[in-house]
Amino acid sequence: MEWSQTWLSPVVRDAEVTRAARRKSSHKKVAFPLAQDDSPGTSTTPARPLLRQTPGPRLKQTFTPRSALRNPDVSAILGTSGSRTPRFVNTPRTKGGLSMNLDDSDWTNSLYPSPLSGIVDTSFTDDVSMSALMLKEDDPGEAASLGLFPEFLESYLRHASTAVFDLLEEYEALCQDKVSVLQKLVLRSAPGQQKSSKTVSITWLLQQEMVTWRLITSLYRDRVQTVLEEDIMMDITMPSESEKAVMEQFFQKDSMVRQSQLVVDWLESIAKDDIGDFSDNIEYYAKSVYWENTLHTLKLRRNQSSGGLSRPLVTELDPDAPIRQKRPLADLDREDDSRLLKNLFNLIRAGMTDEAQRLCKRCGQAWRAATLEGWKLYHDPNINGGGGELQPVEGNPHRSVWKVCCWRMAEEEQFNKYERAIYAALSGNLKQLLPVCESWEDTVWAYFRVMVDTLVEQEICSSGLGSEELEELPRDFLETNWTLEKVFEEIQATESKRVLDATKEHYHVIQKFVILGDLDGLLEEFSDWLGRNTPLPAHLLRFMSHLVLFYRSLGMQLKEEVCVDVLKAYISLLVKEKQVELIAFYVSHLPADLAVSQYAQFLEEVTETEQRKHCLELATQAGLEVAAITKTVVETIRERDTDEFSHHDLTPALDTATTVEDQQKIDVIDWLVFDPAQRAEALKQSNAIMRKFLASKKHDAAKMVFAKVPEDSMREIYRQWEEQGMDTPLPAEEENAIREHLCIRAYLEAHEAFNEWFKHMNCPPVKPTAPAQAKFTEKVAHEMKEAEYKIELENWQGRLGALTEDVKERIYNVLLFVDGGWMVDVREDAEEDSERSHQMTLLRRLCLPMMSFLLLTVLQRTERHQESLRLADIIASDQHKLYEVFSKDELQKFLQKMRESSLLLLDKGLDPLGYEIQP
Repeated sequence: MEWSQTWLSPVVRDAEVTRAARRKSSHKKVAFPLAQDDSPGTSTTPARPLLRQTPGPRLKQTFTPRSALRNPDVSAILGTSGSRTPRFVNTPRTKGGLSMNLDDSDWTNSLYPSPLSGIVDTSFTDDVSMSALMLKEDDPGEAASLGLFPEFLESYLRHASTAVFDLLEEYEALCQDKVSVLQKLVLRSAPGQQKSSKTVSITWLLQQEMVTWRLITSLYRDRVQTVLEEDIMMDITMPSESEKAVMEQFFQKDSMVRQSQLVVDWLESIAKDDIGDFSDNIEYYAKSVYWENTLHTLKLRRNQSSGGLSRPLVTELDPDAPIRQKRPLADLDREDDSRLLKNLFNLIRAGMTDEAQRLCKRCGQAWRAATLEGWKLYHDPNINGGGGELQPVEGNPHRSVWKVCCWRMAEEEQFNKYERAIYAALSGNLKQLLPVCESWEDTVWAYFRVMVDTLVEQEICSSGLGSEELEELPRDFLETNWTLEKVFEEIQATESKRVLDATKEHYHVIQKFVILGDLDGLLEEFSDWLGRNTPLPAHLLRFMSHLVLFYRSLGMQLKEEVCVDVLKAYISLLVKEKQVELIAFYVSHLPADLAVSQYAQFLEEVTETEQRKHCLELATQAGLEVAAITKTVVETIRERDTDEFSHHDLTPALDTATTVEDQQKIDVIDWLVFDPAQRAEALKQSNAIMRKFLASKKHDAAKMVFAKVPEDSMREIYRQWEEQGMDTPLPAEEENAIREHLCIRAYLEAHEAFNEWFKHMNCPPVKPTAPAQAKFTEKVAHEMKEAEYKIELENWQGRLGALTEDVKERIYNVLLFVDGGWMVDVREDAEEDSERSHQMTLLRRLCLPMMSFLLLTVLQRTERHQESLRLADIIASDQHKLYEVFSKDELQKFLQKMRESSLLLLDKGLDPLGYEIQP
């Protein structure tokens, strides 16, 4: 569409406004994600024509930063292919828009529609069951909004690598869908219920998040495009023959005024969402004759006698009559006027000036509609000639006069406050506009609208097209040096307690820093919020995290430590809410070492085997270092025991049962056996855990740990090493771990063999006793029992002999362990681990004497005293040096046992060493 065909606004509202927005830029290369599909979607239909007559703060076509196209070509937005998508597009009317409350009421009434406002559409009955179930929840708002957590991640994964602004629009749409659901829940819940108030609170938060995404989309589309065009933008100052041309060039070259206008458009889009479908919300019928009650009263008085007292009314019905005559209208007309003016202001506040003009005409006040028309900047397309067909002249050639009149009307105290505010908005009179601005959004809108108005007027004046009439305006208006920072400083100094309180709300603080483009200030606020004792709302944490990810995707310079803190806080929330599917993704955006510790901390609480596998799969998909994570989990739980690794005495341990803490250490080995590539690490960690258990005489627990390690682990370790094509031996750490594992196996097998022997030894068959004065049958039975006893005894003795030989062999396997001894490393070139070396040395002193005494018990109980004496030779041997692991008390006890065996041998007629005495 050409500007010569339809001049709608002197402010940038669509792609046609700037040459830069129309310029092809397929050659431009950028570092931003690009869209693959060049065809924009058409799933959303604007509720009104794409271009409309609507005055803006310096008067522009109505705009909402939310795109009317559900799936625009973002690669074009980023300036990488084909023709540009419009920088600014109109807002589609919200489905089931909110009603506007025409009376002064609390914020919940303006936020949530009346059941009669037309919000209920065909989808209302589709989710009756869902809403009924939600209302039974303790906190239905929270239950209904939980879906946003996975939905945001799904959106990110779907769009982050292709179209960053499509992603932001989808964030906004997700929030809007949830807000619609929550509003229905609020309508169906009983007023005053606590759970209803919680739902209202969540709804407000999500509405604020929704419009914040809309603001970010709008501003950063322009900022990104501005960066992309910097190297091709030329500061061209062409002779301007009209105010319109001056405005176009001004908006093209000045990003600050352009983005300020975007803020105005955004704030108007919020107001428009609240108004919803205007035709359904109007509270009175349009009348073709304005002030008809006053007219009717005047006619009656003219036809009646003049006698009697009557209330004085205006005698003329021109628009200025009440002010000129200083007489009132009829009460009903004054009420209608008051409501009409409030509606007109709300429409202008929502950027719907064309609707306001139509409403004036429907109510018989066409003159008032005409007063709303004079803002248009003058432009004569025929001024350059060209011999072509004459084009219609656009705008108001006497706009300056109109503006001064609007300013004066805004200053007139006899007018209704909303009427004054209407003309204050049109003329840039901030002082008269602020009194009707009750909310933070209204106040920011007023400041930014006036700022854009002032900057445009200053530009027109500096171009030489200014009018003398404008000099009648206050000097402050034309000479104010506006900046974005100054606007928020003024708002911070407001006398309105409601607005001042609103400036401290989380989303308003975020919106402020987004508008200012002050990322450092925004992240400082994030850091301050996270440092407070009061926990942040869950949805706010989700928003903060995704905002950080968005800024990262644009390559913005951020305070990394604050970003990390935000993500950590969100991850903690996801862990608390058991959002298992989401955690790995957000952990992957932390620094590598921190990601390992964070995910490991989460995995510590996961106990089910299948869920553990699933969590590791998610970590792999997210690109996390799974091996480092599982190792960290095991080490953390393993080292949680603060008991010292100390020497125990030879008395039976009083408490060797497996505790809950022990079981955690046993089960944690599972993390290392899912992946065959971690078998070496599984060996090392299981060895470390078993060393602790052996030191505490918790042999059952040590056996359970041993059973966790797959039997093929050692073979798998060698196979993996060979697959890597290595001709060298295994690394020393792996080879020593394998040897230690074999040492522990030999020790546990010896213990198991001794326990089986001990149990069998203490359960011999019982010899039957002959009954006294037995009868023949009883004697026969006794003889049969004796025969059975002899058989059982023979079997028992045979079994005992076999078990004795087995336990001897297994204990000797420990005492005489090959290549240096039990718990002694063969490879000395391994990386030094002082704690492990110390523990292995202590275990030799703890376990080898115990094995020796167990073997002595076996030999002495089976009357193999000569063999028990030979054990002394082995202990004393310099080849094995087992005597070094005995304490003084243990050696004394061992010698005492040797003395007992020698005495028993002497009693049998043998010498003290068990040999026959030679004559």
